[in-house]
Amino acid sequence: MEHLPSEQSAAVRRIVAQHKERPGPLVEVLHAIQASFGYVPEGAVPVVAEELNLSRAEVHGVVTFYHYFRHTRPGAHTVSLCQAESCQSMGAEKLAEHARRRLGIDFHQTTADGRFSLEPIYCLGNCACSPAALIDGELHGRLTPEGFDELVAAKAKPAT
Repeated sequence: MEHLPSEQSAAVRRIVAQHKERPGPLVEVLHAIQASFGYVPEGAVPVVAEELNLSRAEVHGVVTFYHYFRHTRPGAHTVSLCQAESCQSMGAEKLAEHARRRLGIDFHQTTADGRFSLEPIYCLGNCACSPAALIDGELHGRLTPEGFDELVAAKAKPAT
């Protein structure tokens, strides 16, 4: 198991302390850890378990059950493709296949250069504009493979 550096361990303990008194704080704690680090480091699991008086298995089970929680550091840009029914009916599978081919990765992976992470997401609430994607927190609807390529190319350009 990955060991957290002391400054990260201290940050996890501060996050737990902020949420500890709330009822059933585990999911809130994990969301806060991911917001802070960009993912839930494996080494955070025993710290959270100790601080919340839970087993490591309980914490690990929640981290791995919910698709939202990342287990690895994300790329510089996160591409989330909706996989819900409305988007599926409007070509989300074809778009996902194109995105995997274009980026050279599968869902829950990051490109070797660390620029892009590809994630499935289940309903962005943009059903009237399916298929939809969230790229770095920005919603895009009626996304075609060509539109996807344009968005990725724009994100791949160095900042000026």
